[in-house]
Parts: sequence; C-alpha cells; structure tokens
Amino acid sequence: MQINPSIFKSYDIRGIYPTDLNEEAIVAITKAIYTFFHKKKPTDMPLSIVVGTDMRVSSPSLTKRVIETLVELGANVIDIGIVSTPTFYFAVNHYSYECGMQITASHNPKEWNGIKFVKNTPQGLIKIGKTTGMPEIKEMATKGESIKSIQGGKVEKKEKILNDEVKNALRISKNPKINKFKIVADAANAMGSQYINEIFKVLPGELIRMNFDLDGTFPAHQPDPLQEKNLADLKRKVLAEKADLGLAPDGDGDRLFFIDERGETVPPTIITSIIATDLLKDHPGETVLVDVRYLLTPKKILEEIGGKIHVVKVGHAFITEAMYKTGGIFAGESSSHFFYRDTGNAESQMATIIAILKALTKSGKTMSQLVEEFRRSFESGEINFETENAAKIMDELKEKYADGSLDTMDGIAISYPSWRFSVRTSNTEPLLRLNVESLNKEEMEKKRDEILSLIQKNL
Repeated sequence: MQINPSIFKSYDIRGIYPTDLNEEAIVAITKAIYTFFHKKKPTDMPLSIVVGTDMRVSSPSLTKRVIETLVELGANVIDIGIVSTPTFYFAVNHYSYECGMQITASHNPKEWNGIKFVKNTPQGLIKIGKTTGMPEIKEMATKGESIKSIQGGKVEKKEKILNDEVKNALRISKNPKINKFKIVADAANAMGSQYINEIFKVLPGELIRMNFDLDGTFPAHQPDPLQEKNLADLKRKVLAEKADLGLAPDGDGDRLFFIDERGETVPPTIITSIIATDLLKDHPGETVLVDVRYLLTPKKILEEIGGKIHVVKVGHAFITEAMYKTGGIFAGESSSHFFYRDTGNAESQMATIIAILKALTKSGKTMSQLVEEFRRSFESGEINFETENAAKIMDELKEKYADGSLDTMDGIAISYPSWRFSVRTSNTEPLLRLNVESLNKEEMEKKRDEILSLIQKNL
C-alpha cells in the first residue's frame, strides 16, 4: 500500500484517520518501528514493547492492529490500555521495558490520530524523531520492510501503573507539605483527567472537575490549551469559584498550563523557573534546558541561583534527546512540556503539579504573586502567520537586525542586551511563528510591533 510520507513528522507520526493513517498503514508502520527497535538484538530474541493508547474514536481499532502485528512478529507486548502520554513514558522507563508505542494525536482535532514511540536506555528514554530514527522508519514503512517473524509473541496486561506513578512523583518532590488549595481543572474530555484525578487522591484540598469524562469527539472544546479560546471556560470557573489555581492539560496530557487566581495564564517560563529553583537547592550547579522561543526569565533566574542553562530546538523529542546528551536535571518548554531526569528525561505533569503547589505552600503567596516574584522578562506570546515567503522574511529580518547576535539553531533567533526574538517555521503546520521578549514590557511591545510590520509587508 501507499503511505502518505507527510505523516512522519519531526517528533511523532500524525495523520487524519482513515485517509492518511488507517489500519492498513499502521500495520506497515508498526513493522517498521519494531524492526528499527530490534536492529541491535539477535533476530531470534523478542523485544518487550509497551503499547498504550488515548481516548480517540479511532484509537481502539488502530491499537488492536498494532498489538496483533507485534504479536505476529514475536514481540512480548505489554498492553497498558488507555493512558496519558506521561503515564506511557513512565511505564516504559520505570519498569525497564525496552521500548514503547503510544497511539495518540496529542492535541490535534478529533479526525486525527498518530503514534509517539520511545526506546529505553540506561540514561533514560529517547523519543524517536527527526534526529533519532524517524527518517529510517519512514523509509522502511513506505517500502514495506520488516524483520522476519518469530514464534512466541504474547500479550501481558499491565495495571495499577498510576499508583506507582503517584509514588514516583512524590519521591521526586520529596513528599512535601502541601496546603489545602482550591483547584479547578479542565481536562477537555481527554487524558489529563487520569493523572489529575490520581494525584489529588493523595493531595489535600478541593478539586473542581470540568470535562473529565473521556470523549474522543471533544464535545466541550479542542484539547489544545495553547489556544486562548480553549481556556475561556476554565478561566471563568477559576474566578467564579475564587479558586487558587486552574489546570489545563492537552489531549494526551503531556502539556499542562496553569491559570492563576486572577484568571490569567501563567507563562510556562515562570513554571520552569519555579521548578528549577526548587530542584537546584539540592542539586546546585546543574543544567536546566529551555527552548529557543523564550529564555530570558529562566536564564536570569539560573544566573541568580548558580545553575547552567542549555538552549535547544523546539520539540519535545529534541528536548528529551538533549537531556539524554547533557545529563540535565530538568527542562521546560515554552509550550508547557516539563521534563525530569528522574522520569527518564520525559514529562511528568504529576511532578509538575506537586512542585507548583509546594512552591505556593512554602511562599505563602498567591499564584499571581509568585509569578511576579519570578518574572524577569515580558513575552509577546506566539504570533503565527500563514505564508509561502518564510525564507524571504527571515532574510529581511537578518538584514534589518544584522547588529544583533544571530542564532540559526531553529529558524532564526536574534539577541540584544535587553531583548531578543525568535522566528521559525512550525514543525507540524504551514506557519511562521514569531516570539519576542524583553527585560521591560514597553520595549517588548515596541519591538514586537516593529517586527510585525516588517513581516506583514512580506507575507
């Protein structure tokens, strides 16, 4: 069969079901993934491979074919059922399985599905993406290549993973004292409801649930908290309930946004800085990773506390790979992925929730007060443009801001002593993305408008 090559993205596989990703395609892709994972083992030795899935309407059928295909190949399949992506990562790493596949399309609309997949190493998980094997898997899948099947494939059901995940999150956080807070969480009928429910079984306080029933049609709103419209109901509820905090996970639960008591979104760089400050108290001088979009606040905070900063390309797979290479203790991405060395360099939003509640408890401050304590810069928020002229626009920007310090790691980032900006193409959509930050708000707004004007003239 013909597989649409565009479904192989920079850090996962994603396509519309059933036109781009269907039961036939996923058989070929599963064979390619298993062959890729198996290449360093003797051909007659099976792999232990974890399979998890989200709540999308097409997920049961696709997952069934994945498991059947793996068994036919001779794999030892560990079926962990319907889980969030962080729980999937936890299962692969914590129980020392060799690799894993999670059937999910993250925050994409209901028509989509996909696969995230990882291999385990003594240094932590490696997510398979553009720089860690995706091109090879794409080639094998499109050519129909596969390892020879062996006898003895089997399926084992693994349960009660969430219990162990809670224990591990508490261990990472050193079982802190947590005050009783009123929390509102909007799970968007998606996978974050699982770990939020589970962690609040052991945390004090009141949890007010919104859209916690799993429903792959996403009846309330899209499970993408990066879009302001998807946070509107949660923000209203936080204000109406006079809550201390709001939580907004995305579709597969590997991103988590926080809303303060005033109904304002907390910048992810602030969350990164709060958690890094706490972790480095016990691990002075360690490295924290951030992506190229926004870094002034965590950079200033890390300078103040004696930590090191390492800047990486945007993308959760790139960050996990960089953590693997640098040995970093923690990473925070501007899209609200938060990664921990103690969870195999993968996301743990249970640990993130505990860390923020711990900081609120210790400080005695509200969330908005804590934001102001840690704020060192002002951010524009990501501004997106549909354009066919991305290369021309970047050249124009490089020429206009030629006296700044240029970085081309991921698109272009140009820095000055008190401000910087990043312009890059999206890894998942036909968009050009702009982010501007400055040590003072007025300069950020001025430079944002200046760059916007240049971009809009060249769209």
